[in-house]
Amino acid sequence: MSRAFIPPAQHGMKILNRDAFKKTVSTLAMRVQAKRVGSLMKKLQSELLNQPRLRNVVNGDDDTKLILLRNDLTEEDIPKLPEDIKSIIEQENLGFEQYSMDLDYSYWTADQILHAVIPADDTPASYTQIGHIAHMNLKEEFYPWKQIVGQVILDKNKNITTVVNKTNNIDTTFRFFQMEVLAGENDMIAQVKESGCRFKFDFSKVYWNSRLHTEHDRLIQMFKKDEYICDVFAGVGPFALPAAKKGSIVYANDLNPNSYEWLNENVKLNKITKGIHTYNLDGREFIRKAVQDLQATSNDWKTFDHFVMNLPATAIEFLDTFHGLYHDQKTQYDASSSAKLPMIHCHCFTRSSEPANDIIERASQVIGAPIDRATSIAHNVRNVAPNKEMYCLSFRLTPEVAFATR
Repeated sequence: MSRAFIPPAQHGMKILNRDAFKKTVSTLAMRVQAKRVGSLMKKLQSELLNQPRLRNVVNGDDDTKLILLRNDLTEEDIPKLPEDIKSIIEQENLGFEQYSMDLDYSYWTADQILHAVIPADDTPASYTQIGHIAHMNLKEEFYPWKQIVGQVILDKNKNITTVVNKTNNIDTTFRFFQMEVLAGENDMIAQVKESGCRFKFDFSKVYWNSRLHTEHDRLIQMFKKDEYICDVFAGVGPFALPAAKKGSIVYANDLNPNSYEWLNENVKLNKITKGIHTYNLDGREFIRKAVQDLQATSNDWKTFDHFVMNLPATAIEFLDTFHGLYHDQKTQYDASSSAKLPMIHCHCFTRSSEPANDIIERASQVIGAPIDRATSIAHNVRNVAPNKEMYCLSFRLTPEVAFATR
């Protein structure tokens, strides 16, 4: 197998110099009749150069071509090859020669360039893409090279025009974080597509995580047409808009005024003209207000089918709002033969070795009564950091909690 070509090391570099990554490489080539190339390529597949973005065959003269062989082979190695391969080479080869190639900055990948610049086994080439923005979360040890990192990511990804780095922890109140532009335009207005909807927002002022698209879809698929959905921490609408678009009736809220503004903008952008009501309130206040507003539309029992609480850092603390939430609606509930209480989907973080037990116990303490383990589901959403997982606890609100004395 060929050894991977690597760029020249530039460990002292602090300002990107693209010319410093020029390198001439060579490999053993065998000259063959041009008409035999197709057949020989299949037979010699394991012995070819096989390097990314480089051809295994180059022009020779009018009647011949050069087949480039593994770059760890020399003419002295040919007799040591397996008999079938050696026999083919002996029969078809019109002569060996060294073939040279000039590689430059444009050839190398971002990871290869950063490995050449940063003297560490690990390199910061990973990022999350939000529209035209590459969002990085650099470790402090890589800060001396952060401008180079940003420029390399920008150079190597044609659909990225802005590279940013997170500079502090997420704000737990308004759910955004400070960031700095490492390379490219200072343009934070991103546009993304997800779950059949378009979303536009200022990434520097609201929360968006593209890694949660699977979780968004998972819950959205649960929601049915004409069901009532209460999205307590809606952000710019990744749950609310697709749910409304499929025919659910959605009450969506976010405390961050910028998120609320972009939520409303995205309602217009997706041409959703009915089935969505937006609020800009504290989570507890919104839960109470939304329940009252919905019940006010009917003299009979009427409430939400699902509550979504996607604020994993603190959402579990808001479960106390459900204790006695429907105390004043007990008469309507008892009078209805089809009344049912809502499902609650509460996102949270856990570091426990027994995450389901940890989450259920914490939620039970906050809500004021044991959550039924038999009917609750603790779904692992994703790994956030070493020994830190994001979960979604789904459970049905019980009459014991819903109609308790406040």
